[in-house]
Amino acid sequence: MYFVGLDLAWGEKTHTGVAVVDAGGRLLHVGAAHDDASIEAAVAPYTSGECVVAIDAPLIVNNPTGYRQCETALNRDFQRFEAGARPAYTDKPEFKDPRATRIATSLGLDMDPTSRGARRAIEVYPHPATIVLFGLEKTLKYKRGAFENRRRELLHLMTMIEGLDKATPRLRVNHNMAWVELRKRVEAATRPSQLDRDEDPVDAVICAYVALYWYHRPEDVTIYGDFETGYIVTPTLPVGTVPDRRRSRSSLENRLIRAMELLEDVQRELVAIREALR
Repeated sequence: MYFVGLDLAWGEKTHTGVAVVDAGGRLLHVGAAHDDASIEAAVAPYTSGECVVAIDAPLIVNNPTGYRQCETALNRDFQRFEAGARPAYTDKPEFKDPRATRIATSLGLDMDPTSRGARRAIEVYPHPATIVLFGLEKTLKYKRGAFENRRRELLHLMTMIEGLDKATPRLRVNHNMAWVELRKRVEAATRPSQLDRDEDPVDAVICAYVALYWYHRPEDVTIYGDFETGYIVTPTLPVGTVPDRRRSRSSLENRLIRAMELLEDVQRELVAIREALR
């Protein structure tokens, strides 16, 4: 059985991270793809039989505006760790026909998280997973900010992933040559664009591990939402760290979430401009 992780890009011209782990936790593949065809070709050797494909992108989006129920529920638990999810809704052009859904459907995968099917796809989100897996107080800031800080945080994440060799289930990345080369590239990086390129495969490894974790420790995983309205699968926060769900979000938290939404819109526009200028 194989566990595939996809850190799925919004469009087909930017990098999508791809990782594959076997049932024993050995990293078999880590790299990047671009368009849907190249993603499907990369995972094809691992998805013809029993598999779980964990995708960092919305699979089920039915709401026209606002947050999905799963995002609202996850944010109640993880926003204070700066690991909340941004809203996915069908009024956004990229979610009228979600890319993750297209790929899962093309591969013939069952997207119901409660299914017992042999070939499945699930939606995951690396940020909250790292909070639980590594006991972080806040998410690591390897996606934005000053270059040196980003590089340091990404290397820290890679070191912690390597430490999962002693976790349950075990993840073994250290003897995979592509992983070794990936780490060397991050260590030698001199430009933000190089980190942009290499962070995606690292996130894909987290996605694949969440699938492996879910398979081996289903009692330690929370499924926020459901198949009808959308869902996110992530390791469960330890007892005592989940906030009181009766407490409403503060105005400051609402402002933070709105600012994150606006930042996401700006970043997508920048990507579109860069692609148009090529």
